[in-house]
Amino acid sequence: MHKLPSILLVDDDPTTNFLNELLLKSLGVAEQLLTVHNGREALAALNETCMAPDGKCPSLILLDVNMPVMNGIEFLEAYAQLPKVQQQSIVVVMLTTSMHSRDLERVQELPIAGLVNKPLTKDKVDTILQMHFQRHLE
Repeated sequence: MHKLPSILLVDDDPTTNFLNELLLKSLGVAEQLLTVHNGREALAALNETCMAPDGKCPSLILLDVNMPVMNGIEFLEAYAQLPKVQQQSIVVVMLTTSMHSRDLERVQELPIAGLVNKPLTKDKVDTILQMHFQRHLE
């Protein structure tokens, strides 16, 4: 499988980040894996990687909903203000354990490619790759 240049994991839970990193590394889906702990750090990571001449702007963002400092919905509201060219090159998938109906309604208005229930699994990663990148795990 042709690897994605970069994936950005956004989750405040160290155990979730560890397990997601372990899974994604074992599947060999990305050349680079970035991990941050909230939406504010995610925006900073995008500014750093996407604006640098040799930076690898993430092709995929796996975004948690409930985080301190800046949650997933607040991140998406700020992300929606980024240049459209930058947004078009990034697929954002929200990872969640559950969502209130009011949050689901709000998320539908924001620039995400889909929702995936935690935990992330090989099958879920394969589905994301097939749907958004026309790639299959080997």
